[in-house]
Amino acid sequence: MNATRHDFTARDGVRLNYAELGEAGARPVILIHGLFSDAETNWLKFGHAAKIAARGYRVIMPDLRAHGLSDKPRDPAAYPADVLADDGFALIAHLGLSDYDLGGYSLGARTAVRMVIKGAAPRRLVVSGMGLRGLLNTGGRAHHFRKILTGLGTFERGSPEWMAEAFLKTTGGDPQALLPLLGSFVDSTAAEVGAIALPTLVLAGAEDQDNGHAQELAEALPNATFVEMPGNHMSAVTKPDLGRAIADFLGG
Repeated sequence: MNATRHDFTARDGVRLNYAELGEAGARPVILIHGLFSDAETNWLKFGHAAKIAARGYRVIMPDLRAHGLSDKPRDPAAYPADVLADDGFALIAHLGLSDYDLGGYSLGARTAVRMVIKGAAPRRLVVSGMGLRGLLNTGGRAHHFRKILTGLGTFERGSPEWMAEAFLKTTGGDPQALLPLLGSFVDSTAAEVGAIALPTLVLAGAEDQDNGHAQELAEALPNATFVEMPGNHMSAVTKPDLGRAIADFLGG
């Protein structure tokens, strides 16, 4: 089963790309990748999308603006507040979806949460690689990645910054496009998060606290299931547990 690729246009005219795997008439689930990553690396390469598609789902995986096969504008004007959530709404409108599931990993999980807070109405939500702190205080992670993007080539081998830079190189990211994207992140409030009542899977690696404690997030949500998998923030994406847990949660 091979993924197909398609373009669509964001509300501001930026060209965005998404991958799709599964039967065209199957139930849609949108999965959004993390920062510096793309649909291929996050969902396709390690078989997660295939596991979910095998359960009878149409897996739709956008490349965020400034990532993957989507356009990478360098103009800061292309990155207003919550632009990634707005791009998600544009994808839903482009596909004409009314009944779907929604999820993401890391930045993708935060984007999915922002979409729900802003009015998206999926049947179920998947929040992986994300803790409560990462939703309420986006500035900490934005500062971390701003430091990486402005200090490329200066980090000690093996450090978290060096690892992130190495990952950026593997995905061919454009630092001059990613840097202004960091300014688009929007903090959610505890009340907004606590009001998300739809069934939610909160999923994170046992050694992953990059965005805070995922279990704390699960406890803040009224209808959440918490699943812990092996790995840290970067390595958990390579484990089969990620796709298996999402497929089990969605059923089929």
